[in-house]
Amino acid sequence: MIWLTWRQFRAQALATLIAVGLIAIYLVVLGLQIRSAYDSGVAGCQSHGTCGSATASLTSRYDLQLTLLNGLLIAIPGVIGIFWGAPLVTRELEAGTHRLVWNQSVTRGRWLAVKLLVIGLLSVAVTGLLTLLATWSVSPIDRISADRFSPTLFVARNITPLGYAAFAFVLGTCVGIFIRRTVPAMAVTLVVFAGVQVLMPTVVRENLVPASHSVVAINEQVMTHVNGINTTDNVHLWGYKVPGGWVTDTSAFLDSSGQAVPISQLQDCLDSATNSHALGACLEKKNLHVNATFQPASHYWTLQWTETLLFLVLAGVLAALSFWRVRLRLI
Repeated sequence: MIWLTWRQFRAQALATLIAVGLIAIYLVVLGLQIRSAYDSGVAGCQSHGTCGSATASLTSRYDLQLTLLNGLLIAIPGVIGIFWGAPLVTRELEAGTHRLVWNQSVTRGRWLAVKLLVIGLLSVAVTGLLTLLATWSVSPIDRISADRFSPTLFVARNITPLGYAAFAFVLGTCVGIFIRRTVPAMAVTLVVFAGVQVLMPTVVRENLVPASHSVVAINEQVMTHVNGINTTDNVHLWGYKVPGGWVTDTSAFLDSSGQAVPISQLQDCLDSATNSHALGACLEKKNLHVNATFQPASHYWTLQWTETLLFLVLAGVLAALSFWRVRLRLI
């Protein structure tokens, strides 16, 4: 069965290995270029007091490459699910070749197990190799940006992409087994996986690990490190960040008694302040604070492992559903 699976999949596998090889070469070259630029422009900037301009120059120089690279790494698991997972069984169902295999000594369960194991492991290996190289390649810029919780970076670095790859592949296979038509199965896989990628950072991820909470006093220092304040409803901080962490929610401005402060009480500061320093100094006199909910930097690897395990479990559930369908229902 392993030999037969390889024979059926070898064209896609060889094309993939060539593509992976080319991307790997590019990532190695990119990583060496970034490190050279970092060593020459950023590593010694503290002695010259030019770190701000040096880091901005480095990140802007490679902004396009990193945007395209992150998009590619996010898309790879979905592409695997669509083009490897969905046709894996439906191709044989449409051609009727599955009956030939089942009439030999190979059972339905073994037939599906070998396909899932061989191609699934290859899917995870390809994703893992590219993710490892990408994480190494752009690590100097990632350290500068200190934004590894952002949706595009979190799923394109370290181990989380492995869980996504396994899930997407088994998802495509399971959908194909139930729909039994290749093109519709590919379309459904695309829609479901895209929905999962939107749902995870917006709803699920922040709840995987209990968040931390803190009271943030509004002062000059805070106001110079945020994008501003939002006054469309209650008064909120806009763009407040915890160093190395991920702020998931901030309350409205609160007074010393914990009551929300209306915009009218802040209008004098908003009218008189000419910059963020002056605004912060004015607001500090009013004794205001916000309650912040956040995932600290120490939760990063806990979230990475938890999300990866979550998708591996989902992949296991889909695999079990696929075996049930093949053994008992599929004709």
